[in-house]
Amino acid sequence: MTQTKSYPYTVVDVFTTEPLSGNSLAVFPEASELDAVAMQKIARELNLTETAFVLPATRSDCAARVRIFTPTKELSFAGHPTVGTAFVLLQKGIVSSSCHEFLLEEEFGPIPLRIEAGTPPLIWLRTPAIHEGRCLDGSLCARALGLEPHDLLAVEPQMLNAGNPTVVVAVKDKAAVDRAWLDLAGLRSLKDMESESFCVFVFAPTPNGAYSRMFAPEYGIPEDPATGSSTGPLAAFMMRRGLFSNAAGTRFVSEQGTRMGRRSLLHVDIHGENGTDGIYIGGQVTPIIQAVMTLNAR
Repeated sequence: MTQTKSYPYTVVDVFTTEPLSGNSLAVFPEASELDAVAMQKIARELNLTETAFVLPATRSDCAARVRIFTPTKELSFAGHPTVGTAFVLLQKGIVSSSCHEFLLEEEFGPIPLRIEAGTPPLIWLRTPAIHEGRCLDGSLCARALGLEPHDLLAVEPQMLNAGNPTVVVAVKDKAAVDRAWLDLAGLRSLKDMESESFCVFVFAPTPNGAYSRMFAPEYGIPEDPATGSSTGPLAAFMMRRGLFSNAAGTRFVSEQGTRMGRRSLLHVDIHGENGTDGIYIGGQVTPIIQAVMTLNAR
């Protein structure tokens, strides 16, 4: 007789207070009996941008361990699953609501989070160390994105990495952001010097921060409604090129996902001049589904 096992999960929309906006995420808070193969199959079945699985921490300083999967691969770190999982852990009492700072253990390492009181609360993660890579030819990036070279600002696109390699491309206005599109053919034209997978983040500076889109076809994500792991590098890119203030205490917002009907607001908090004391990415979370997945037991 076939035995079955039930796994409760929650679907939340991250970086929004509006249901069916932001970036959706499934969180399995009791995933210790699932292996990586099953996790990947579940992520592919749900076909959300990412799915997060919560396990007991292996480090005494972390509240829980989190593994994150897109429909096609596991990620060592990602922003919206970190924020969304933190919300679910608080909601279910796995992390005490009185806890204002804690760590989540991810494949990348421990990720610091802090909670800013509100209804719903604003959940902040500290961006991991940002590594600067090579600059790319602007004309090549424009072609890959279906744009003209004159659509780009006079700053070189650059590869930056805070857990997920990201090519950051600055354009002149929102209309150019909305016209952009990156398919696998366009991505291949940028990959001559890169062996690892990467995403492409295109943005225009705005009075409040940035208007953004992100494409990651190699991750199984044609377009991402909100990309926390790329927003820290965005902030660093903007500060170092004079596209926004680099003063300590600066806050701004990156609006992402609007073109695809999933408007997301990613808050950025700069600690220390030029972010020397940390770049924090924050957002609010809206729960929309409580469900159970039933699988055959192994």
